[in-house]
Amino acid sequence: MRSNVGGEEDQGNPRNADARAQAEESDGQGRRILINLPQGQKYKSNEISTAKYNLFTFIPKFLFEQFRRYANIFFLCIGLLQQIPGVSPTGKYVTIVPLFVILTITAVKEMVEDIKRHKADSKVNHTKVKVLTSAGDWIHKKWMEVCVGDILNIENSSFFPADLILLASSEPQGMCYIETANLDGETNLKIRSGLVCTSELTDPKNLARLTGQVEAEQPNRSLYEFAGNIVLSGEQAVPVSATQMLLRGARLRNTNWVHGLVVYTGHESKLLMNSTKAPLKRSTVDIVTNYQIIFLFVILVCLSLISAIGNLVKGNNGEDHEFYIKADSNLNNGFGWQFITFFILYNNLIPISLQVTLEIVKFIQAYYMNWDEAMHYIDPEMGVDSYALARTSNLNEELGQIKYVFSDKTGTLTRNVMEYKKCSVAGVMYDPEREFGKQLGHKDLVDNLKQGTNSPEMISDFLTLLTVCHTVIPEQGEDGVTRYNAASPDEKALVEGAEKYDYRFVARRPESVTIKTCAGKMETYQVLNVIEFTSTRKRMSIVVKTPSGEIKLYIKGADSVILERLGQNREQREHYDTTLNHLEEFAKCGLRTLCLGVATIPLAQYEEWNRRWVVASTAINDREEQIDEVATSLETNLTLIGATAIEDKLQDQVPETIEKLLEANIHVWMLTGDKQETAINIAKSCRLHRDNSDLFIINSRSPEEAREEIQEQLKELKKDGLVGKSNDITLVTDGKSLNYTLLPDMRKDFIDLCTSCRAVVCCRVSPIQKADMVELVKEHTGAITLSIGDGANDVAMIQKAAVGVGISGNEGLQAANSADFAIAQFRFLSRLLFVHGAWNYSRISKVILYSFYKNITLYIIELWFAIYNYWSGQVIYERWTIGMYNLFFTSAPPVALGLFDRTCTAATREEYPSLYHSTQKSEFFNHREFWKWIANSIVHSVLLFWLPQMAMYFGVSWESGQTDGYLVLGNTVYTLVVVTTCLKAGIEMDAWTWFSHGSIWGSIALWFLFLVIYSHIWPSAKFVASNMAGMSEILLSSPVFWFCLLLVPTVTLLADVAFRAIKTTVFTTETDKIRIAEVMNKEVAVYVEGGRRPISETSRLLRNVRKRFRKNKQRQEEQATMEMDVRHGYAFSQEEAGAVSQGEYIRRYDTTRPR
Repeated sequence: MRSNVGGEEDQGNPRNADARAQAEESDGQGRRILINLPQGQKYKSNEISTAKYNLFTFIPKFLFEQFRRYANIFFLCIGLLQQIPGVSPTGKYVTIVPLFVILTITAVKEMVEDIKRHKADSKVNHTKVKVLTSAGDWIHKKWMEVCVGDILNIENSSFFPADLILLASSEPQGMCYIETANLDGETNLKIRSGLVCTSELTDPKNLARLTGQVEAEQPNRSLYEFAGNIVLSGEQAVPVSATQMLLRGARLRNTNWVHGLVVYTGHESKLLMNSTKAPLKRSTVDIVTNYQIIFLFVILVCLSLISAIGNLVKGNNGEDHEFYIKADSNLNNGFGWQFITFFILYNNLIPISLQVTLEIVKFIQAYYMNWDEAMHYIDPEMGVDSYALARTSNLNEELGQIKYVFSDKTGTLTRNVMEYKKCSVAGVMYDPEREFGKQLGHKDLVDNLKQGTNSPEMISDFLTLLTVCHTVIPEQGEDGVTRYNAASPDEKALVEGAEKYDYRFVARRPESVTIKTCAGKMETYQVLNVIEFTSTRKRMSIVVKTPSGEIKLYIKGADSVILERLGQNREQREHYDTTLNHLEEFAKCGLRTLCLGVATIPLAQYEEWNRRWVVASTAINDREEQIDEVATSLETNLTLIGATAIEDKLQDQVPETIEKLLEANIHVWMLTGDKQETAINIAKSCRLHRDNSDLFIINSRSPEEAREEIQEQLKELKKDGLVGKSNDITLVTDGKSLNYTLLPDMRKDFIDLCTSCRAVVCCRVSPIQKADMVELVKEHTGAITLSIGDGANDVAMIQKAAVGVGISGNEGLQAANSADFAIAQFRFLSRLLFVHGAWNYSRISKVILYSFYKNITLYIIELWFAIYNYWSGQVIYERWTIGMYNLFFTSAPPVALGLFDRTCTAATREEYPSLYHSTQKSEFFNHREFWKWIANSIVHSVLLFWLPQMAMYFGVSWESGQTDGYLVLGNTVYTLVVVTTCLKAGIEMDAWTWFSHGSIWGSIALWFLFLVIYSHIWPSAKFVASNMAGMSEILLSSPVFWFCLLLVPTVTLLADVAFRAIKTTVFTTETDKIRIAEVMNKEVAVYVEGGRRPISETSRLLRNVRKRFRKNKQRQEEQATMEMDVRHGYAFSQEEAGAVSQGEYIRRYDTTRPR
């Protein structure tokens, strides 16, 4: 049992006895956590692991993963059969030892890769946090040592190490800001508030004296719900809700410190409950190879049966050649034993060397990615120096076949940094970066205000609105610089934007705000009412009393709700059309827009309205509806001020990268926990959704409504045959709708609709829903998927996808630790896929196909030879040369193919994403390609055996009196096979390097060197074959051998050369054209056919579809409003229904008093 941090308690202490008795009570509903006492039961450790293996599971998991490959099962069986005395024609250890070596090498590789995961986990587990001792002191403990019941002190900008209940903070009444982008992807900060009974416990001594218990529900994956009670000694139970919860993965912001009680630790925390176990992933190429091995196994069985039957027939015909074989009393002559003998003889049709070659090639390919300077990201300001990292090499080739990319938004596509960029006031745009039209900067707005030109009163209202209509809290640092704390990043950006015009927000008191104008004058506005922002209202208003005594309402929000509330006077709507044009111009730049308005309210009207407001705010029934009704009655007869534009800063080159992905025919889906307007706005700014694209929005309130919407839209697409095509449509849906659309009876229709769209945006989705969407696509399309994210909320979808990519370089984020590959920036994804992915896929494909080819070419000759050796199982080659064929003489060419072969340069592949289509369609490795290579190897084996056999048909003699025998023929054939297979590798190479030349000519030379040496070491070395003595002189002195060496490889490869030449010159592919252009140093662009398919016909059909959609009038109006907001770029982030209402929140602060 682990106890709380601090001094040990006397076991006989009645407090402890009482505590244990209390903890042992079980109501079956939840857990009881004792405060500042040892716990009555043991809870899960706070240590986390994202690794695949540990000390105890490595061997069983590793063996399970390896023997999922049928090849390894096959070789294990062969190795065991070879141990039977008198059965194996090839020796006992020629299979079992290489298999053991292969498994050992693979195990070492797996251990090296998993150790990296353990190190990343260790870094997280060993992070330090302050824990309260029983003496009331803070001591540093590792995250992994944190226990349920501990009280922690978390400082600003730190992540929470476990799920905590907020007790107290440095802010008034126990409030704090938290950033949950790592959990739900939302950009706005959220407010959490401690309970009244604990919010004053800011002193650690008092906190250490706190006793009582917390009743909490059992651990679950719901991020937004929590039910519990806190019962302090001698007091009544006080309910605890999600308002007091600080979840692991979230981060403390704009708050000096908080005190929190640990409720859930480690894998019982809500974040990790939303994660899945690290899966054992296999590449598609590996799976296809597995199936091919089954077919080859069937062929192997057939060949063995044919040979065994041939042996049986010869024996029944009286042709017994047993006298020709050494006498052996234990010789196994039955049909079954002969079958096993031939089965072992032909077993090398399935190449055991393939596994070793693949492991070597993939391991080095992974380091190619790790060492790529083009994916090296350095950010001195943030202290980031990060290379790409392949955390596993088993999925290298999958990167070349990606069809769907699922991306998080916050932190992956965006930086989560808002910056005020430009505005439109009284019909005049102030944009220092404007390219077309009159360019006016921020200074010009101030000059107009001071000089009284271009509606100075409206400019004054605009600047007042920016500095007054918000919930920002100013805080003056020790350096004298004022910093702004805000739950809404948009509001913070607007207040900071006001500073560009020398308007500053200075102080906030419970009833007023103070600002400093550009004239240096201090003005105080009395805050009368705050009408909160909600996603339904799409606006936020504040009623203030100005220094002159006027009552004004300042309002900001979506243009769709502000413009319809304008008054009818000319002055109120004077700049309506101009502002709309400016909004569209802002939106085209991918900026977040807000429309601004103002209204002057007579005192009598305000007093009457305020009475109704108080009644609505305290209503017992239908409070929200009453508040909205009363608020709407005041937010009318507005005067249009203008609009603002804020940039939600994207990561570098995100729009360009997404355009490349789309051009490569990759579907890009954005899965985010953020609001719908924000998600659509980012989709526009990163060019995922274009202005001329159609927008389908599914916001369903019931399963029936979801089914109706999906079937309605799908029906129209089916009419024009657009289902399953990459139409110029963006589908937008939310998490609530997904609860219905992912039901079993709707999944098929929903995925058909999604896959008929160019882009899909899912907002307000939980981590599990992200994973469900990935699984849905995998199930129904069979496509290879990739998920990319940076936060712990992305771990589930990263592990669910065929390939998971994490964004590294961000402190405390777990996505990179759980991913298969890690990159520092989203923009590196294009290079990862188009360069490394395409190269890896084509290289691995050639390695596999060539390995099968060279083995079948050599070992199928044993079948042809069996026709002449009376099906006796005699081997045509010398035993040691059989083993060394894959080990030395043909091992280098496949490595050269796997590491250095390429069709186009990296720069060309990045510039022309359409080149990705060939690998994406698996053109280089499929059933047709596989059996084409198998057929080619069989034809080559026929020529390589029968041509030299016919050349030696009448016998060959030497002056010394020696004559040829089966071994002379065998070594001649062996030499021809080595030469032919090495040259075949050269024919298949698209890029020749020094290693390519060395691997081909060096392998051929190595065989001749081996032949010379091996022919002269008997009888000095007894372990070699005695009948190989002098073999090099016999062969090299024979004109027939040299004649065959020149003729046979030429004849064998003539068809291959002709086929390659015709394919390259007559049936030239886009890749071939570019490769030729690169070799000849010509311009590549003229050979590129282009990745974007013509969409004119599709666009025409889509226009017809659009006209038939949305027959329901109410839904049609909602759709029109949403499309208007999207067209004008509306987006605003603000926590809704938070722990503290926006009105109450601002009234808790008095920044003029020292804290």
